[in-house]
Amino acid sequence: MRKPWIVGVLVAGLLLGACGDPSSGPEAAPPTPEVAGAPATTHMRAAATPDTGRPAKAPTVLYLGDSIAMENQDVLGQQLRGELHAAYTSAPYAGTTLCDYLEGGTRRSLVPAADKAAALVRSTHPDFVVLQFWGNSWGYTPCMDGIRYDSRRAAYFARYAADAARLTEEIAAAGGDRRPRIVWVLQGPDPMTPERTRRVNETYEKQARASGDLVSDAGRTVGPASDRYTWAQYLPCTPYEHEHPAYCTEPSRDRTALHRDDDYLHFCLAPTTSTPKPCPVRSPGILRIAREITRTVAAHTG
Repeated sequence: MRKPWIVGVLVAGLLLGACGDPSSGPEAAPPTPEVAGAPATTHMRAAATPDTGRPAKAPTVLYLGDSIAMENQDVLGQQLRGELHAAYTSAPYAGTTLCDYLEGGTRRSLVPAADKAAALVRSTHPDFVVLQFWGNSWGYTPCMDGIRYDSRRAAYFARYAADAARLTEEIAAAGGDRRPRIVWVLQGPDPMTPERTRRVNETYEKQARASGDLVSDAGRTVGPASDRYTWAQYLPCTPYEHEHPAYCTEPSRDRTALHRDDDYLHFCLAPTTSTPKPCPVRSPGILRIAREITRTVAAHTG
């Protein structure tokens, strides 16, 4: 019998936290993946791979985010290249939030200047900038100035909305005549602070409407169909997972694992390590998220 999910929550609160529980400490993201033959990398940023055979209308995609994006980045790149022949660059950093990717100002940041959103837009000229942020809520990110969800909720949401607007402006200005479309990835359920996640997603949706950008509800794919914001460690296998049995982890029970017993937040089924890297094993939750983001980009490409 598996342990109750609350045990995993408590352990994860002690070990992880860069994106989730406001009372937890710095996390370690998963190691480098070797999924479908992808080479291992020791870099936090995955450089774009030229694809000389891609169609003229194939998109160029930039992917930024926190530890969720860190573990997703290789699988998303495989999906975008395989389905859309996309040119792809990813530069996620574990423990970050929106303000880390802003240029200028005096606030300390976990993201170096070369990997700020606007800098990467100027260098890669993307058609889409995909932003995936859990909504760092526990105060480790220096640029949040100590504003935490658990102690200053109104300030937390106000700051988050302001940073979303400012990041949009910086990306738009950097794109110039080729302004990329921003894809705000909606987050999945959080068993500790479900209302926080809902409000963060509402912030993304409001910003996308205001600026004519997009949302991708990838978080919906890792929650029960009957309740978008209810956390679950296991969900029924999808038709795709039945067709690809490696992604249906418990076929006899018609269910697949989205989280480890000791990590309620991340979707990588390998243990976290001290060095943030992409996920090294097949993980159904990561693939579900990557496929949904790819569908969103595909629906607006052409």
